[in-house]
Amino acid sequence: MSFRRLRPRGPFRSRLTYRSAAAAAAAVAISALAACGSASGGSTGSGSSAGGAGASGTLNWEWQLPTSWDPVTSSAGWDMHALGLVYASLTTLDPAGDVGPGLASSWTYAADGKSVTFQLRPGLTFSDGTPLNAQAVKENIDRGQAQGNSTVASELSVISKVVVNSPASFTLDLTQVDYQVPDLLAGKDGMMVSPAAFAHVSSIPTQPVGAGPFKLTSYVPDSHADLVRNPGYWDASQIHIQNFTVQDITQPEQILSALQSGQVNVAYIAGNQVASAKAAGFKIAVIPSEVVNELDIQTATAPFNNPNVVKAINYAINRQAILQVQAAGYGAVAYQPFPKGFVGYSAKLANLYPYNPAVARQLLAQAGYPHGLKITLSTVSTTNSLAEQIQGQLAQAGITATINDIPTDTETQQLYLNKSIPLAVDGTAGRMSPVEMLDVLYSQQGLMNVNGKTSTTPAEVSAALAKALTVPLDSPDYPSTLQNAVETSVLNEPTHIWLYTNPRILAYSSTVTGIPQDLVQQRWEGVRVAG
Repeated sequence: MSFRRLRPRGPFRSRLTYRSAAAAAAAVAISALAACGSASGGSTGSGSSAGGAGASGTLNWEWQLPTSWDPVTSSAGWDMHALGLVYASLTTLDPAGDVGPGLASSWTYAADGKSVTFQLRPGLTFSDGTPLNAQAVKENIDRGQAQGNSTVASELSVISKVVVNSPASFTLDLTQVDYQVPDLLAGKDGMMVSPAAFAHVSSIPTQPVGAGPFKLTSYVPDSHADLVRNPGYWDASQIHIQNFTVQDITQPEQILSALQSGQVNVAYIAGNQVASAKAAGFKIAVIPSEVVNELDIQTATAPFNNPNVVKAINYAINRQAILQVQAAGYGAVAYQPFPKGFVGYSAKLANLYPYNPAVARQLLAQAGYPHGLKITLSTVSTTNSLAEQIQGQLAQAGITATINDIPTDTETQQLYLNKSIPLAVDGTAGRMSPVEMLDVLYSQQGLMNVNGKTSTTPAEVSAALAKALTVPLDSPDYPSTLQNAVETSVLNEPTHIWLYTNPRILAYSSTVTGIPQDLVQQRWEGVRVAG
């Protein structure tokens, strides 16, 4: 996350990758990918259009490249935006976050809620010409569960067996009642990779083969990726862009220059850059999102294993001041992982820790630190502005925070895989399933639970999450059950100190039209580039 321009990093803007050292050190040419398979690839599936008819122009998007082009080894939730260019998921979420068809046209739960049967669209293929059928789905889910370095294994653990009923139908047998599975499969967990690529699985992180709206043609790690429209995408008739590039510009101050020079025509900007972008003549899209900025804290590590210390830090932070300085007021103060208006948002948590340094000092004294406390706050260089502002606020409550700069390239490795950082500036990009998001954040096995195996998930949290899984999404009881899970998690496992919500703000050229307002994953259906 870079809060100098509110560029999310951390779990969703990290540069950790499972690439080999050679791949990370050199440009990876993938021109052979474009030649793999037939351009028509057999039937293109419902809603597609032949060839590139009706598609034109190039969209140059300033955005973070993924930690891995393999959805199974991707280590950041933020990766889903880039991965969605080359992969299609079994389901999709609409702008409101409600689940709908994707590669699968429909699904039906068994009466007991412990299995769900999906129907695939007819004639689907991967960009290399491999059939995308029920057997391919089974092989993808099996790999996600079994591959040693899989980051989605825990999320897919609810699936006990994949049963292939026919080429176009499969059933997921579940270990328990779980009505969140269709939501789950709208993200990385449901992104399908061509099984033909499994023979060289180590190549997938740099040479993806999917069935998404575009195909990767060349890739330079930490620089850019070039893509071309995939005529075999199931919804290709809605993809009007012929060429697509993702350009990773790491310096915030270079973004507007890149827009003005025409190097990019769509860019992700911070709230405090909006006025400058407007003055320069660019259009602005402020898109509600599930991105929430926060601090990760190891509540199993001293001194944070004292609940009063964690509460003191919460009370010592002036979230409104942070929001104004770091994001020019775009967003909202947060005390929980979901934004207001989202089904999981709890009004009970709306003002959980109002700014009060005097209360913070009292709590420190009760925790055994009447003369103050010294801690270390870790951050990457791009988040120093936020870290420094928090440092100043904590000092007013008697907490001396030393800022520890950590390399961007190893941040996620240290924070989420090694779980070796006690306190860090961070944030979450959200997940397709809200219960999955809570699991990632608060369960013992959750990627973003920095306590890891040094502590167990509180029984109340486990019970609340389990109950939320058993309620159908269209049940009138679902909102209250989900909100109870949020409240229980936040109050009983305070391993995250929530700061403020972060809408997805895009500045773009007048030649670009039709940018959709997708809540979780940025999509490109309906977008056009003139000229």
